[in-house]
Amino acid sequence: MIREGGAIFKRDMKKFLSNPFVVIMSLLMPLMYMVVFGNAVGGTLTAIPLGVVQGGLLPTADTPLFLASVPLLGHYIQEKGDFPLFDVTVYTSEDIGKRDLSLGKIKGLVVFPSELNEDTTVRLYLDSSEYTIPQLIEAGVSAVLAGQGAVNPVLIEKIYGDIKFLQFFGISVVVLAIFTSTSFGGGIAIIKDRENGIHEGYLVTPVERSSIIFGIISSGTLRAFLAGFIIFLIALLATGIRVASVSSFLLVLVVIFIVCVGVTSLVVSFASRFSNQQEYASVNAFLNLVMFMTSGAFYPVLGMPGWLRWITAINPEYYGIHALRSIILRGQGLEVIGIDLGALLIFSTAMIVLGIMTYRRTLE
Repeated sequence: MIREGGAIFKRDMKKFLSNPFVVIMSLLMPLMYMVVFGNAVGGTLTAIPLGVVQGGLLPTADTPLFLASVPLLGHYIQEKGDFPLFDVTVYTSEDIGKRDLSLGKIKGLVVFPSELNEDTTVRLYLDSSEYTIPQLIEAGVSAVLAGQGAVNPVLIEKIYGDIKFLQFFGISVVVLAIFTSTSFGGGIAIIKDRENGIHEGYLVTPVERSSIIFGIISSGTLRAFLAGFIIFLIALLATGIRVASVSSFLLVLVVIFIVCVGVTSLVVSFASRFSNQQEYASVNAFLNLVMFMTSGAFYPVLGMPGWLRWITAINPEYYGIHALRSIILRGQGLEVIGIDLGALLIFSTAMIVLGIMTYRRTLE
């Protein structure tokens, strides 16, 4: 028994060491987890967009509290921080500030009381659909007021209600389900067909590369859409989230479909370049790590270093998660998610073209 076991051991070790790519990826993955995960989650948030406005009907009647607080907010640095916490924008009208807050251009709006009003309350409107950011804004504003000795009460209004982390993160799981379904149902299927000699190409059947790619992406998109839709329904039940209207629900389905096309196109475009499942699985794990960690699924993108934000800018999962959160948590529509949908469509088109250009038509 020991002899036979030793022979199996030697065979498996030879197979493992004969593929340098898999060996390198097995060593690289832990390092990438440390670098990417460590920088993408729990980073120091800085330059949070914050609006300030002087309340009242007279825009020129700036109070001493307003004049003193604006520069202090702009230079406020957290304990153990190196850069200002807020990127302050001064508004001339409370209505304009609230509009930008609803569009996501700022994460909070501070309305200072007018001297013409007996109410000395400082009103703080927060985008409560974000994670960690509302608490930081509240703490920063309170610290600035306390530092001046101001006794004005702060009235906090969370414009989207009290959103828990499970609701914030639960929406991200929809996109994760899409990637997982595509990776296992689409990418591995391509490689298994290649390993089994089932391959559409000049040597087997005269099928155009564009037809092959469109066929694979179409089937993969359908599987991914079903997976994403089912997880979406489960997330609604598990987190207690409610979609505002029927039109919003239909818009969610549109976003899920476009995300499916983009992610499936990406997976197919690189899966067709691998000849065995070991290589594909190692790269797929790496790709999943980078994409999901830089998508803002766990932690706001504002807390990531600049080099990770560049990855976020070309990450389809980021645009998908942002669009879904905008619809489900904030009740927003095309006026906000139009950029997300445009980015997803451009990415999908690029991946389809790349897949057609690089698809390997021969067996090895």
